[in-house]
Amino acid sequence: MKLSKMLISTLREVPAEAEIVSHKLMLRSGMMRKMASGIYNFMPLGIRVIKKIENIVRDEMEAAGSQEFLASAILPAELWQESGRWEVFGPEMFKLKDRNEREFCLGPTHEEVFTDIARNEIKSYRQLPLNLFQIQTKYRDERRPRFGVMRSREFIMKDAYSFDRDFDGLDISYNKMNEAYVNIFKRCGLNSKCVEADSGAMGGAGSAEFMIKSEVGEDEVVYCNNCKYAANMEKAPAIAQKEKSEELKEIAKVKTPHAKTIEELVAFFNTTASKFAKTLIYKADDKVIAVMVRGDREVNETKVINTIGGVLSFEMADGETVKRATSAEIGFAGPVNLKADMLLVDNEVASMTNLIAGANETDFHYDNLNYGRDFEGVVGDFRKVVEGDKCPKCGGSLTVARGIEVGHIFKLGTKYSIAMGANFIDENGSQKPLVMGCYGIGINRTMAAIIEQHHDDNGIVWPLAVAPYQVIVVPVAVKDEEQMKVAEQLYNELKSIGVEVLMDDRDERAGVKFKDADLIGIPMRVTVGKKINEGKVEFKLRSSSETEVIEIASVVERIKKEFENNELKL
Repeated sequence: MKLSKMLISTLREVPAEAEIVSHKLMLRSGMMRKMASGIYNFMPLGIRVIKKIENIVRDEMEAAGSQEFLASAILPAELWQESGRWEVFGPEMFKLKDRNEREFCLGPTHEEVFTDIARNEIKSYRQLPLNLFQIQTKYRDERRPRFGVMRSREFIMKDAYSFDRDFDGLDISYNKMNEAYVNIFKRCGLNSKCVEADSGAMGGAGSAEFMIKSEVGEDEVVYCNNCKYAANMEKAPAIAQKEKSEELKEIAKVKTPHAKTIEELVAFFNTTASKFAKTLIYKADDKVIAVMVRGDREVNETKVINTIGGVLSFEMADGETVKRATSAEIGFAGPVNLKADMLLVDNEVASMTNLIAGANETDFHYDNLNYGRDFEGVVGDFRKVVEGDKCPKCGGSLTVARGIEVGHIFKLGTKYSIAMGANFIDENGSQKPLVMGCYGIGINRTMAAIIEQHHDDNGIVWPLAVAPYQVIVVPVAVKDEEQMKVAEQLYNELKSIGVEVLMDDRDERAGVKFKDADLIGIPMRVTVGKKINEGKVEFKLRSSSETEVIEIASVVERIKKEFENNELKL
């Protein structure tokens, strides 16, 4: 393709709306353009990258035995009502009605659809195992779309679903998908890590996420410095530290005027935050839930939601709700005489001795509270892991980092098949529920993640396998007939052997062309300039600062060598 004929416009200035590198560069390089909040149009260069990623996904999914399928994006409410998720999925679901007032949604995910296909098409154990996948647009009405395609309202996803006769079969299917995902992200040039994850709204027995480390990632990831353990913060169990035992003291109510926060209380009592237990009040649908964690800890809301179960809405309680529950202003909540539907006590708090907590009375706290003697509740793991906590696998030290989720695999089990009556006949003639797995990859997000890991001050540095074009031929002076002749010759020769090649035939200064080539991130650049009089051109890798001067006759072989180095075929 010749640049003079392409729909492409690069930007020199960083768009004001863009916060992270991938968002900035996808806009500046002309890969995409914003249409509305969280909704983007992919331009010719951008869609080429998308298709490259999709084709890698297809290769690996088919190699793992999965068959491609395409479901509708408009889904009838009845399927979601069967599974019980029509209300559970919440306000992120785009809902609509047709002219006959029948309810539909724009598909945010497709478990129900694939389960419906399976119950209609799979009759016998002889048809199992079966794995189907699709690459399709999903729709979620995100409350706060941000970071470009990292969190958007419309996105392309590869979702696959496995169907097995038992859980042993599910384990095999799950492991195959795990291996396929490792291959996919490696071929995309991503350094990813598989971590334990929470199953969330998808449900099921277990799940894992494929994460890439990134300071701009929306997820927190916990890693062990000793072993291979890794988990999403939502999933990571917090191992309670053993408190030094001391004699139980008599409870005392202490007046604490103007001391509400942990910092103010630490100063007031002249002690450390680890001596306090804070009580946070939440609204879970129509219930009031209180959660106690140590003063220097944070509540893990996902763990709380999983403990309560079946929650549609979960948020911090407003001032009026707090006052009804505690009979006090915000800042003085505690476990004694608390009016809440449930009190969840973190196991670390339950093991503390003579702790300090709110007295449910404005300007007062209790000193020397003890679980079991002075208050009771549901004890469990309700806090976030912190740096230095013990690994649940080996006891080593944990590290917390930020990450971007690019893939998620779930063991759904029989959650959907039982709810929707998706059964098969086994060899004994008995009906059994299909055992399911679900496997997703965000295609747009993978594209952005690649940019996050592969860029420099000048722009994107695409890995060869996913670059929109693999080579760019740049004639320095388009009005020089000899330069254009050599450029055209190289351009045509490279095209003839299957190289995806651009030629920058625009009447622009060489510096402008080089800046655009770097911004767009083309992996190889061939510059045709004055050295053609010596039978030579310049060859440069986007990933290197070095420029090679090579014979015109050796350009094709030099490019073939890069394909070999990247284990790609021409």
